[in-house]
Amino acid sequence: MNARVPSPTLVRVPTIAASAIVVAFSMAGIARAEDDAAKILKASTDYVAAQKSISATFDSDIEVITPDLQKIQFASSGQIKLSRPDKLRIRRTGGYADVELTFDGKTLTIYGNNAKSYVQADEPGTVDHVIDVIQSAAGAGMPGTDLLLTNAYDEMMADVLDAKHIGQGVVDGVECEHLAFRGAETDWQIWIEAGARPIPRKYVITSKVLTGAPQYTLRIKDWNTDAIADASAFVFKPPADTTRASLGPENMKEFDELPSGTAAGTKK
Repeated sequence: MNARVPSPTLVRVPTIAASAIVVAFSMAGIARAEDDAAKILKASTDYVAAQKSISATFDSDIEVITPDLQKIQFASSGQIKLSRPDKLRIRRTGGYADVELTFDGKTLTIYGNNAKSYVQADEPGTVDHVIDVIQSAAGAGMPGTDLLLTNAYDEMMADVLDAKHIGQGVVDGVECEHLAFRGAETDWQIWIEAGARPIPRKYVITSKVLTGAPQYTLRIKDWNTDAIADASAFVFKPPADTTRASLGPENMKEFDELPSGTAAGTKK
């Protein structure tokens, strides 16, 4: 009795069809993950942009790679106060700099407590304008300030090639939505508080163009959106025995959070 040999075509067709179905479901899952990530980020940036006043504290870590390919991390902490549309104050204290930025809507001042000097320039405009001035004209990297922009979503998504909603995570005891984004030169992740107050809690930027893929990490805490009652919070009064310099890259070295001569790992 001859055994019946199944037709190769009959065997192959269901397999191909099943593979196509798996691919279709996978692609649908990827699309949903991208849509979810974009929606969650958009809700967060819209919420932050709508706040007239913000005060918070933060911890930051920046990594550098030595010529011996050793990864070194430098840590700082600070405070931020913002009053839209045109007032901002940020103080950051680390091992190599104690720096305070003050903007009252007309004048931008960056004061180095260790250097006992400050740079100052007339820059009337909004918080968005002064952040652009600092990052472009002054040549200072301020990772994380993009989160404060009124058009933060457009700025952050401009170079994104891929987006994923990874799932949930917990940052400083707060349940968050974990998002991951891929770009040509940098990848970045953000953890956004779940629920009615979608504020960013953690932000990680990874360089893909530098050996060792150094990272910048920002953790944001103590969020408060109550009006800032202190009228002098955004007014700079130079302490005695301080010197003034013009705003520009050549005068910003005193205010870096890294030791002199160290190349920063990543800027965004």
